[in-house]
Amino acid sequence: MADRDHRPALILRHPPRDRALHWLLVIVFLFTATSGFALFHPSLFWLTNLTGGGPWSAILHPFIGLVMAVVFVWFAAPTWRVAQLTPNDIAWLKGIRYVVSGQEERLPEVGQYNAGQKLLYFTLMTCVLLLALTGILFWRRYFAGYFPIGVVRLGALAHAFLAFVVLISVVVHMSAAAWEAGSIRSMIRGTVTPGWAYKHRRAWFREMIRPGAGR
Repeated sequence: MADRDHRPALILRHPPRDRALHWLLVIVFLFTATSGFALFHPSLFWLTNLTGGGPWSAILHPFIGLVMAVVFVWFAAPTWRVAQLTPNDIAWLKGIRYVVSGQEERLPEVGQYNAGQKLLYFTLMTCVLLLALTGILFWRRYFAGYFPIGVVRLGALAHAFLAFVVLISVVVHMSAAAWEAGSIRSMIRGTVTPGWAYKHRRAWFREMIRPGAGR
């Protein structure tokens, strides 16, 4: 058995705040998505069983959706600076085939998040904010009466489209996390091995191991 004292120190990737907000966001998203899609089409109405039936789904969905938007902004806003695309990110996207084939050493070094994660960040940020805005347009009990019926219908159509974009984005995010071994563990325990960091986020790895990094 290997001596634990000689194992390389792990690198903190996701602090407790980020992990707590991430999993809170997962829970809120599940309730928002199931209640919303349950009301989208009769074939999905059975999903209302998860939120107490049809009336409760219709009542709770807007409120849960607003909670999701607030939690998402709270979670994602501090990442704004590191989520900006760089020339290396553009080159990484052009060479995405090397990522798929496990030849990341042939790509420019990337920081804490790769270009795919950054694009996902901006996609979700845009869609979540627009979902909150379009949802208000046809929130009948409180706001829909203040808008022309054409605007209400357009808001409902846009809301449905944005919801599908978010759903597809989340599926892509989950698939990528499962494919990149160690990513899910890092969101549970918060840390990654130096080998993982060197292989997948080499520029970030160099930043973390420099003297005075404190992580």
